[in-house]
Amino acid sequence: MASPVFDTHSVVRALHGVRSEWRAAQRRSSEPGGREFPSRDALAGIVESLKGVLFPMRLGPVDLRQESEDFYVGYTLDAALHALLTQVRLELRLVDGVPAGTQPTQVVQQFALALPAIRRLLDSDVLAAFHGDPAARSVDEVLLCYPGVLAMVHHRLAHQLYRQGLPLLARIVAELAHSSTGIDIHPGASIGAGFFIDHGTGVVIGETTVIGERVRLYQNVTLGAKRFYTDAQGHLEKGQPRHPIVEDDVVIYAGATVLGRVTLGQGATIGGNVWVTQDVPRGAHVTQASARQEPRTVPESVLA
Repeated sequence: MASPVFDTHSVVRALHGVRSEWRAAQRRSSEPGGREFPSRDALAGIVESLKGVLFPMRLGPVDLRQESEDFYVGYTLDAALHALLTQVRLELRLVDGVPAGTQPTQVVQQFALALPAIRRLLDSDVLAAFHGDPAARSVDEVLLCYPGVLAMVHHRLAHQLYRQGLPLLARIVAELAHSSTGIDIHPGASIGAGFFIDHGTGVVIGETTVIGERVRLYQNVTLGAKRFYTDAQGHLEKGQPRHPIVEDDVVIYAGATVLGRVTLGQGATIGGNVWVTQDVPRGAHVTQASARQEPRTVPESVLA
């Protein structure tokens, strides 16, 4: 039986035309083009190496011995930073408005110097998970098994990249965790020490969210935007504060949705499946019943 013959040539020509149209439009809008952009696979490898650097005896190689720990950390860190340098150079080529004189090597060195502080923050996150979950038998179990802790390892690294003006690298690192845990934390979100996401699946934390210390969230919590600001041409304005501020020692239970630039006061508790669009006082307990009793008024500033 003769092998079928497909008309691939016309498809190839049509795809070429579509790509040409897209690239011409991107050039007109000053968007970057070409193939030289950061690699998701490369960053996945870098993050895996950095996990071993941060927690060598738990997330490093299975045959690592403690007496060889510093040698492994030094060797792995050097290789990871050189690989990161390549990715930083690629992103800086794409970014408009990079300050004159910005040196990729200095950016990577600054990132490396932040790693001890990142490790301390992650230690506080691991302890928060251990003390906050009665099912946790050890801190090792928490570090090795809890998706919320994995998401925070990625977030602490991604947030540092974001702060250093590398939003694409930061977003890729964040999305690597999102795809494996179901926890979506934008790298721009500022999160204090001792943060714990229990269970975790379905948690969404927006870019301009500010979270204090010792905050605990459960699954399917959303810290999102209530509205999006636009300019005179109707385009979305980037970077506007539009997500919640969560002060120290707040607990938000499963399924709660908190929208807009509202403040959850220190020590407040938000019950399961509650919808919050207004400030919550310090120490308050918001439940479905109390939320239904609140007047459903919309501030004039929101309607403007």
